[in-house]
Amino acid sequence: MTAGPALLGLLDGRPLPRTELDRRLAALRTGPRSSALPAPGSPEDRQLTRWVAQVLLTEALCTAEARVRRLDCAAAPPVRLDQRAAVEMGSITAAAFEGCAAVRAVFAAVTAHVTAPPLDPHRPAPATVWELATADGDFEADPETLPVALAAALRAAPPGRRVTAAGWTAALVSTRTRAVPGPDAALDLLGPARRLAFVRWLDHARAHRLTLVPGLEHPGDPSQPDNHHRH
Repeated sequence: MTAGPALLGLLDGRPLPRTELDRRLAALRTGPRSSALPAPGSPEDRQLTRWVAQVLLTEALCTAEARVRRLDCAAAPPVRLDQRAAVEMGSITAAAFEGCAAVRAVFAAVTAHVTAPPLDPHRPAPATVWELATADGDFEADPETLPVALAAALRAAPPGRRVTAAGWTAALVSTRTRAVPGPDAALDLLGPARRLAFVRWLDHARAHRLTLVPGLEHPGDPSQPDNHHRH
């Protein structure tokens, strides 16, 4: 049995209409970057539709969660993530975070009690740092904070080769070892720790509260026919 074509998906068993998905796709296809979009009807176009659908489902899920928690979404101002933070969150979650106040409000609530991993000044563990190159700029990151699929693809590829996984295209330019934590190490670790906690909470909530419909699966789902990046 398949859901009707007018559905975006189900949230807590409640049907979500596809109307906003069609509106947002139409806005993209008539917008200033329309020439960069894939050809209508192509596998890449279907992947774009899945990606936008997952952003909308994430926004709907967090809007419902914010309502249950009685969060003040007006207190979550617009944010522009840096490239490192966006990659650590994943492209779908990052887009929802930047575009929806409810996502930012739930992020703040879910991660309010997250603390940075403790630093042992007597036995500082060496930390591997990767320099990554993406279309939007270069940045450094701890590989453990990257999406698992992207980190695995980068490890498997020769240095400098671009790979695509988890919604991102990047190349591993170089690695270095940071042996001794600097004075801002705790602050450097807190951001990734909060983002990791939110991604884990969101993955759990998606798995238990969202029901996807055929054709609007997650673009990274290896079982759907248009996923060609199965690292």
